Amino acid sequence: MFIKRKRIERELGAINQKLNILKRESDSHKILSGNILAKLNKANQEQIIHNVQLAEFKVFSQWGDDGIIQFLVDYLDIENKTFIEFGVQNYTEANTRFLLINNNWTGLIMDGSEENMNYVKHDDIYWQYQLTAIPVFITTENINNLIIENGFEGEIGLLHIDIDGNDYWVWKEITSISPIIVIVEYNSIFGVDNTWTTPYRPDFQRTEAHHSNLYFGASLAALCDLADEKGYHFIGSNSHGNNAYFIRKDRMKNLKLKDAESGYVLSKFRESRDAEGNLTYISGSNRLNVIRGMDIYNTRTNQIGKIQ
Repeated sequence: MFIKRKRIERELGAINQKLNILKRESDSHKILSGNILAKLNKANQEQIIHNVQLAEFKVFSQWGDDGIIQFLVDYLDIENKTFIEFGVQNYTEANTRFLLINNNWTGLIMDGSEENMNYVKHDDIYWQYQLTAIPVFITTENINNLIIENGFEGEIGLLHIDIDGNDYWVWKEITSISPIIVIVEYNSIFGVDNTWTTPYRPDFQRTEAHHSNLYFGASLAALCDLADEKGYHFIGSNSHGNNAYFIRKDRMKNLKLKDAESGYVLSKFRESRDAEGNLTYISGSNRLNVIRGMDIYNTRTNQIGKIQ
């Protein structure tokens, strides 16, 4: 029995070793493809500065954000090659992973799950690159201290906010850093004209707030208003309608400024769920019907109303 168990353990170890080799080879091929596509984007620069969606390609990002980010960091000639991204889960599918590996940037990532951050710390990238992974639930009350305590302050290259809830409020609160590029997730089902965000709650969690997973975050128009207040221009969103891109006004170069109406994209992914947690595949504007009656904060009137 003991010998059989040892044999099984050796076989499992050999399988895991082969899987790790295949993963490294796959990542190398993906990174090589990303570099080729990035060079093609440089050749297409005059078109992309008017429409950043043309730069999209996927290496480690969920959608095409790797391509947009790579184009921007090349085009803007950023000196301080540092990034902060929070809401990264286990970081296998994240918008700054390609930037970390391909460009050797220094990064801070944060996520509310200690399990997710432990996964990152056992990934080879954690010793191969200068990355700090912190398990923490981010609020407006702790965000600035977290950034400073982990060695980031003043100008950084990129900030990416994706926490499925208090994104607007957390960005509004951040004063400890001055990123050149800011990426913030927006909730496209809130529409193009509404200046909405979910009211701030330190313990906000998307699924607990509403079973559908559709009640979270802020509208694009609300984020564009906030960006202007904080000294940023909106240059567009990705083609999947969930990430908005902002550039600090003093670093725009020839990138085309857009408003919320011209840069808005209605998302097509169908992530809504019923009360039992099953996908319901509701699409388009029908998704807003699911969360009618929920509280919503108007960032221009500074009043809480109901989603109608």
